[in-house]
Amino acid sequence: MNRLAEATSPYLLQHADNPVDWWPWCAEAFDEAKRRDVPVLISVGYAACHWCHVMAHESFENEAVARLMNDDFVCVKVDREERPDVDAVYMTATQAMTGQGGWPMTVFATPDGTPFFCGTYFPRANFVRLLDSVATAWRDQREAVLRQGAAVVEAIGGAQAVGGVTAPLTAELLDAAAAQLAKEYDETNGGFGGAPKFPPHMNLLFLLRHHRRTGSARSLEIVRHTAEAMARGGLNDQLAGGFARYSVDGHWTVPHFEKMLYDNALLLRVYTQLWRLTGDRLARRVARDTARFLADEMHRAGEGFASALDADTAGVEGLTYVWTPAQLVEVLGEDDGRFAADLFTVTEEGTFEEGASVLKLARDVDDADPAVRARWRDVVGRLLAARDTRPQPARDDKVVAAWNGLAITALAEFQQVAALYADPADEDANLMEGVVIVADGAMRDAAEHLAAVHLVDGRLRRVSRDRVVGDPAGVLEDYGCVAEAFCAVHQLTGEGRWLTLAGELLDVALARFAAPDGAFYDTADDAERLVTRPADPTDNATPSGRSAIVAALVAYAALTGETRYREAAEATLSTVAPIVDRHARFTGYAATVGEALLSGPYEIAVATDDPVGDPLLAAAHRHAPPGAVVVAGAPDQPGVPLLAGRPLVDGQPTAYVCRGFVCQRPVTSVEELVAQLG
Repeated sequence: MNRLAEATSPYLLQHADNPVDWWPWCAEAFDEAKRRDVPVLISVGYAACHWCHVMAHESFENEAVARLMNDDFVCVKVDREERPDVDAVYMTATQAMTGQGGWPMTVFATPDGTPFFCGTYFPRANFVRLLDSVATAWRDQREAVLRQGAAVVEAIGGAQAVGGVTAPLTAELLDAAAAQLAKEYDETNGGFGGAPKFPPHMNLLFLLRHHRRTGSARSLEIVRHTAEAMARGGLNDQLAGGFARYSVDGHWTVPHFEKMLYDNALLLRVYTQLWRLTGDRLARRVARDTARFLADEMHRAGEGFASALDADTAGVEGLTYVWTPAQLVEVLGEDDGRFAADLFTVTEEGTFEEGASVLKLARDVDDADPAVRARWRDVVGRLLAARDTRPQPARDDKVVAAWNGLAITALAEFQQVAALYADPADEDANLMEGVVIVADGAMRDAAEHLAAVHLVDGRLRRVSRDRVVGDPAGVLEDYGCVAEAFCAVHQLTGEGRWLTLAGELLDVALARFAAPDGAFYDTADDAERLVTRPADPTDNATPSGRSAIVAALVAYAALTGETRYREAAEATLSTVAPIVDRHARFTGYAATVGEALLSGPYEIAVATDDPVGDPLLAAAHRHAPPGAVVVAGAPDQPGVPLLAGRPLVDGQPTAYVCRGFVCQRPVTSVEELVAQLG
């Protein structure tokens, strides 16, 4: 009997009609394995995963394969996005056994959850042989299987240990991390490493803050080059905005077409901050289009943001997105078809499969002649209208707390910067204004949804769908990302309740997730017990739980003046500092927060009757150093600690600048404020 029909996870629902007798992750599944004295087959994936779909079609939908699975195993299907704790434990085991990891992940475990054989994708013939071999070993070589499992648990227990070496995260260490990234940088194509090439959003955020603190031209150049290469490549949807998960090549041409919420949220922050620092027109356009993608394609009205768009359409990867020269001519006519083919590098040979091409910008358009820009915009609109008539990729519409937190923070920053550069004479002014309006609505919707639906009895839940919250408990990254988001909403709106909610989440994290010497576990002390308790300090596709909680602690401490939260942040960063020293590429968000602490962070309060358009507020947002917090509003506004006891001076709007809880004199002119911000 397949038990997935009532699941909240779209990934599990994709498997609800399989002939496999799937169980969701639950204690009853392991009890059943004990009763039958058979191993547990744990299959981990997610809804937008291309090779998960392939393995499902080849094996899980096949009656003969399903019969083998049902006869000799209890089969458990896990959505890695819904249960990141389960995924983390078994991914560590898979990497320990095979030297690599990925999804789909296939794990064979004892009835107590101990993994003894792990792998990823298996073609059907290989999978059938593996099922037979594991079943035979369980029957005939039980002691060897159990010894293997014990060795794996010992290995992954060490990999997830806390309480290691600590060190302060100093300016010298962050400078060395920036230098290490510069050495690993791809001078030709931008980014780091070869194929597959992932967008290094957290490293770019760090380098932007490093540039702001040190003036490093090298750090800024790495960001600008990489940002332009990604934006003009096939990784970026040239028609509708939004970035794909990664490029299958080393030069950003052909993407793996799934679009993840977390990538687009973090990349929105990169392009927004690059725009803020430089005024770059390409960064402005990409920030706008990414914000529009989040608000239009990923936001669900009355809820939060969906998790992902699928890599496949009707079982074919990229079907929605690729073009041939003939298709361009069919939509645009001969002249504009040739113009589009040249501009978007669409050739007869193609860059993808069967002679089709992924659209990429062959040359700059943001600073081109106005007539060229007008023609480009017209072509984009007509191609997008035609593309909308094609079959569209499925959307994984579950709401993940941490990823929604990342999106909320990104959209709050985008709105602040958009206000700085508002220009009614700009040819795209109406479009930008419209994007800001929908982005603000989506951001507030998501924040309200997290507060109303995901917060249950003072604790955070990981996922929801259709406004129904799921059972999985929030993990550390959920608490950190959501608390940081609530701090961002507090700064944007001046509403005190968001700061209160952030503090409540951080207090739970400190009470339930903290480990000795400043470290954190990824799961709470009262969470379900797995074979090990995960505590991964490295940043990967998303900020680690540890980096996320530090970012929230730093922002909250700056907004409230409560030093114990800053002290907790410093202690936690000291547990990551040795990893920053050795592996800068995998500690980008931790280094980003470290830059904020080094700069102060600055605490800027603007006492004003105009908390939206005051020139002092605009100057604060434009010139604030890395990680600064900024609030504006009437003096002594309830729920806003930074405005407490800070009156207008001589009846004029007044800025108060503090750094690390040490304050400068209040100022009433933009020039004086800019001078204080360095």
